[in-house]
Amino acid sequence: MRHLPPAAAALFSACLLAPPATAQPIRATYEVHAAGMVVLTMEAEMEVTPGGYRLATTMRTRGIAAVFAPGENATRVAGGWTGALATPASYTSEGTWRGRARRTIVDWRGGNPVIRDLVPPNAEEREEVPADLQRGTVDALSALAQLSRAIASTGSCDGQAAVFDGRRRSDYTSRSAGWERIFPSRNAWHGDALRCGFETRVVAGFRRDGSGDEGRPTPGTAWIAAPFAGAPPIPVRVEMPSRWFGTATAILLKAEPLGQQARAQ
Repeated sequence: MRHLPPAAAALFSACLLAPPATAQPIRATYEVHAAGMVVLTMEAEMEVTPGGYRLATTMRTRGIAAVFAPGENATRVAGGWTGALATPASYTSEGTWRGRARRTIVDWRGGNPVIRDLVPPNAEEREEVPADLQRGTVDALSALAQLSRAIASTGSCDGQAAVFDGRRRSDYTSRSAGWERIFPSRNAWHGDALRCGFETRVVAGFRRDGSGDEGRPTPGTAWIAAPFAGAPPIPVRVEMPSRWFGTATAILLKAEPLGQQARAQ
């Protein structure tokens, strides 16, 4: 996560949402800490059935991060399954960063993305992603849903995915690193969790001004566990590098079953 917004929004959201093939609907609340401060808060909802999945996140910058990069973002995705593979149907991400509205709406048809809306227009910021690199991609949340299905069935998080967010095309890889004990700290969840190392690398859709180092791999670590009896395995802790504050650490504060009324909304 070289930048908290907007690049981190997609990647961090994805890392915090990884439901299994079938699971009780759940709502989870996270905080992201860096340099001893809370810099981001996030609420996530997920529902996964044998016929499909629905995931939603809401993120807001806090504290000093809100001074440098004020913003909030809401992301929603829905899709189904083709065998063991996630097949997204619709993806929407919208919010504001530094006072400017941002919106991405992408549908998938026949396994290929169809961009419905981009605000601001992509030409203002990034190079176009070639059509051949868009084919066969998924969004970041769907990629993590697919990975978690594998975790649920094999106990391993080894995997890879070609990810397209409407502006950038990235390669995601993940690998298992064994089980570890997360000890009590503040109000965070604690217990045994599967440690997963992951890496993302942007391969197309680079910024036109040449700023940053997007082509370099961005590593991270996620610890995944069921936060309560009967809950799906979800990331309970995530560590990634940030541009301004060193390592950013996301911690699970609370997880609870998602009620019928909230699911309908």
